[in-house]
Amino acid sequence: MNDYYAILGISKGASAEEIKLAYRKASRANHPDIVGHSPEAEERFKQINAAYEVLCDPKKREMYDLGVDPLAPGGGATAAGNNPFGGFSASFGGFGDIFEAVFNATAGASAGQAGPASRAARGRDQLERLTVELKDSVFGAVKEVSYSTYLRCGACDGTCCAPGTAPVVCSSCQGRGVRERLVRSLLGTMRTLDPCRQCQGFGNIIANPCPECSGQGRVRGHSTIQIDVPVGVDSGNRLRLTGKGEAGPAGGPAADLYIEFKVKRHPDFVRDGDNLVATLPIPMTAAALGASIVIETLDGEREVGIRPGSQPGTVITLEGLGAGRLNQRTRGDLLVHLDVQVPTELDDSQRELLRRLALERREERPEAHFASTGGMFARLKDKLAGK
Repeated sequence: MNDYYAILGISKGASAEEIKLAYRKASRANHPDIVGHSPEAEERFKQINAAYEVLCDPKKREMYDLGVDPLAPGGGATAAGNNPFGGFSASFGGFGDIFEAVFNATAGASAGQAGPASRAARGRDQLERLTVELKDSVFGAVKEVSYSTYLRCGACDGTCCAPGTAPVVCSSCQGRGVRERLVRSLLGTMRTLDPCRQCQGFGNIIANPCPECSGQGRVRGHSTIQIDVPVGVDSGNRLRLTGKGEAGPAGGPAADLYIEFKVKRHPDFVRDGDNLVATLPIPMTAAALGASIVIETLDGEREVGIRPGSQPGTVITLEGLGAGRLNQRTRGDLLVHLDVQVPTELDDSQRELLRRLALERREERPEAHFASTGGMFARLKDKLAGK
């Protein structure tokens, strides 16, 4: 049994890092490209690779320390000397770095081009915008959307070939889509695979392209679909429609269509989250005496009760008359803000009535003072005072 420790010049208690450093040193010093190609040099180099393959693997090293050479015939492993790569590429500096760079590049090219590429590809996702009324966003609706997109060619059904014809197998690569190329390096001749230039890696050639789509398998056109506007949708929300986007080239799958909603501004209502907000102008007398007013909501006419003494800015809540909530069956509220209107044009009799009211309420000469708490001016005073 070969003495792998002696081959690398290390002791039995050597660490993994010491084994790696010893292997690099021995490999550089005994590489056939450096010391010359001879049966003795190649055998020595094989032994170095075999020693590293065993000692760098904890399981193989354990077997070796027990007196079993895992690389011996019947040991369940292939000797590194019989493998042109062996353990050579692992952590090897100098020539090893060159080998690793070349191997990774060629292996990556080979792996990526192991067979003919497909002409078919998925289309690109598409975004369309749809403007809806506020009422549509509250209750939901069905809308029709028309948009420009790529459609599968009806003449060739995505095959890219003229009707009655088919792709021709590439004579250069015999349908493989790749060509073998030999690369010479310090380690000898290596094989790599490159995409076939004649067929661009597809393995076949469209000898008779479809005249309708110019061999693309799809054409530009228009599509019209009906969509359900979700209840509660708001500006900026998007709806995804799978497979309704542009068709892919060469019969590839269609992409997804995204509908982005924009809710039009309503003349009476403003959306605030799940609630709707409205301003209701009322006469000064209605605010003072109270009243019952019928207003028009998105759900039809509703009666609003105004309490006597209502102040400007008072909010009346009409529950369940707001915007719908996405993926829920509940709705927000309608918030009605009272805007008390002060009359600006009075005739003589109206002025007299207001004077008599002011006398009755002793308000004909109101005293000027600021409210200590509450009110707009009090809040302004607190803000200026830094509270």
